[in-house]
Amino acid sequence: MTATAVFTEALLDTHFLVDVRTPLEFEEDHLPGAVNVPLLDNDERVEIGILYKQQGPHQARLRGLEMTAARFPALVKTIADLAGNRPILVYCWRGGLRSKTVTSILDLSGFHAVQLQGGYKAYRAHVTDYFNEFRPNGPLIVLHGLTGSGKTAFLHALPGDRFTIIDLEGLANHRGSAFGALGLSQTLSQKHFESILWNALRQTPQGKPIILEGESRRIGKISLPGNLYEVMGASSKIWCETSLETRINRLIHEYGKDEYREEMAIALLRIRKKLGGEKYEEIAGYLESWDMPLFMKGLLENYYDKVYYKTRDWVEERVLSLDNFAEATLELEKFLLAPRN
Repeated sequence: MTATAVFTEALLDTHFLVDVRTPLEFEEDHLPGAVNVPLLDNDERVEIGILYKQQGPHQARLRGLEMTAARFPALVKTIADLAGNRPILVYCWRGGLRSKTVTSILDLSGFHAVQLQGGYKAYRAHVTDYFNEFRPNGPLIVLHGLTGSGKTAFLHALPGDRFTIIDLEGLANHRGSAFGALGLSQTLSQKHFESILWNALRQTPQGKPIILEGESRRIGKISLPGNLYEVMGASSKIWCETSLETRINRLIHEYGKDEYREEMAIALLRIRKKLGGEKYEEIAGYLESWDMPLFMKGLLENYYDKVYYKTRDWVEERVLSLDNFAEATLELEKFLLAPRN
C-alpha cells in the first residue's frame, strides 16, 4: 500500500518535494521548494483527459501506462539524484493516480517516499485558510508615504536581525502604480503570489516586528489575499516623508533610463484622462525632450500626490523623515519601543 501524509508545514522543511504535474500546472503554482518532475507533459495530459471522457478510466489508464512506462527508470534516477538522503514527498493535483504511481515506483526502488493526501488542492486550501484568517506573528508596521519618498529602499536598508521585512511589491514583481511595471514583467499567477507570500509570512519569528509598505488591494494584476488588506489597515502606520527635490531625484535614479522611454510614454497615455489634455501634453513634452526633472515633478504634482491624498483616510502614529536612512532606522526603533495605549 502506498504510504501517504497529510499536509503540514513541517513537511516543507523535512522532505524533498516532487511535483509530478505537468509543467503548465507547476508554472501556475506549486508548493514552496518543490521540483517539477512531470509524469505526463502538457499535451499528454490533455490526450488522457479526452480519452477518459470519451472511453472511460480503464482506457485512459492503459494509454497513460503506454506513454510513461519506459520513463520510469530515468524518472526514479532524476528524483533520487536531486533528493539526496532526504525523504521524498510526491504530489499531483489532488492526490490521485499520478502521484500514487510515482510514489509506488520510488518505494519499489527502495526509496523513502510518501504521497501527499489531497495533493496540491490540500496545500492550496491551507494557504487560502491562512489568509482568510490572517494573524501576523509579530507587530505589523505599515510604511506609507508619497511616491518617490524612498519607502522600498528604506525597507531593504533595515537590519534583518531586528526587523522582518516583507516586500509586497518585490514579491508581486510590480511597483504598484501607473508606472509600476517599468522594466518588470508580472507573469506570476495570483496563486503563486499567495504561495510565496505565505511562505515568507509563515517563517517570520514570533514577536519580531514585521515591516511592509502600505498598498492598495491590487499590485498590478495581483490582489492582496484574504483579509491581509484589512489587517494592514488596522495596524500601526508610519508616514514617511522627504522633500520634493529628493523625491524627484530618487525617481530619476530609479526610472530615468532611456530603455524605459517607450514604456513611460505608454504608461503616461493610460493616465491622460486623469491628467487632463493640456497637462498631459505638457508632461508628454518633457518626456519627449527627456527633461526628467520636469517630467517627474509634473507627474508627482499633477497625478501621484493628488491620487494619494484622495485615498488617504487614516492618521499616522508617527512621521519618519527618510532623508537619512540610518537616522530613520533609529527613530523607527524608538517608536517600536515606546509604550502603546
